[in-house]
Amino acid sequence: MVVSKTKKVSKPRTSAKKTTKKPPAKNTSKRTKVVCISHKEDADGISSAALIRQAFGGDSVLVDYPGQMEAIQQVASDEKLKSLYICDLGLSKKNQDEFVDLMTKLRKNKVSVTYIDHHDIDPKIVKDLQKIKVKLIHDINECTTVQVYDSFKSKLSDHSTFIAACAAITDYMEDRPIGSKLLQIYDRQFALISATVLTYNIVGHQKDPDYLLYLVEELAESKFPHEIPNTFEFAQIQVSKLAQMIAKVKQGLKTMKNIGYMEITDAGASGAVNFVLGLSGKDVGVAYKERVDHGIYAVSVRGSRNCSIHLGKIVNVLATDLGGSGGGHDKACGAVIPKPKIKKFLTEFNKKLN
Repeated sequence: MVVSKTKKVSKPRTSAKKTTKKPPAKNTSKRTKVVCISHKEDADGISSAALIRQAFGGDSVLVDYPGQMEAIQQVASDEKLKSLYICDLGLSKKNQDEFVDLMTKLRKNKVSVTYIDHHDIDPKIVKDLQKIKVKLIHDINECTTVQVYDSFKSKLSDHSTFIAACAAITDYMEDRPIGSKLLQIYDRQFALISATVLTYNIVGHQKDPDYLLYLVEELAESKFPHEIPNTFEFAQIQVSKLAQMIAKVKQGLKTMKNIGYMEITDAGASGAVNFVLGLSGKDVGVAYKERVDHGIYAVSVRGSRNCSIHLGKIVNVLATDLGGSGGGHDKACGAVIPKPKIKKFLTEFNKKLN
């Protein structure tokens, strides 16, 4: 979990005069803290956090899916919390009820909660969140950053349109109604290279939480990716690594009837999965990498344009049945699967695609 830091404000000292004992006073400290919890693994999550920071200030907490609920629990326990924004963190059948319970407690404590996302959500959970008056901004047809921009543009700078356009590109949603209009503002090639450089810097710094927060701050200050020091140089290093990945995928990928799949050992699964999809000749590609610290596999799934099945819905149910969690878009989704269950996940996933 990546958390931005704020300065502590010293409390005024009280006089030491003796007074008669009174019952302990209730905690009347005002709630003043604004926090945004967002996805740390892609440009949509980082960009969403940047625009929330630009619009409302406050702290940023960046998490991956395995650490999602723990981060929300920690933030929710802060008695100073006034407003909570949760961005680009889809729910699964494994955690959705716990999520509603946490939001219910926050709302009872008069904490304002805004949940912004574009992943598939169980209709029952939507109703539950609306019932407790969580502000739900949800559209599966636009990436999260575009929805943040569209909802709060009166509080954002003109540069926010560029950040949103780049996020739409990296989430393969630049052809959607709002995303496409934002992209038309800019030279397409300029936007494409900026979005790509931003993505490579995010993916390549997943083990450097301070750098990810630095990116949020720089984007919130209306910086272009090329204005952030060393981003192009670092992206060049990542491109070189991905070029080497092509040969490794050719050697290591395996296929079943409906999927191409491969375990990745020396790079991120999300960076390799498109190569697995393309080189396998199948309509669905799966790449997975062991997360030793959690005893799980992080799984990335991609579908071709010919894939007519909503992959996120299938992965959500299957991953939960196997003791993990997952979900996402129709053609791009992910999961965390317990290490002993990865072979069963692949076999069952292949069957369900029939």
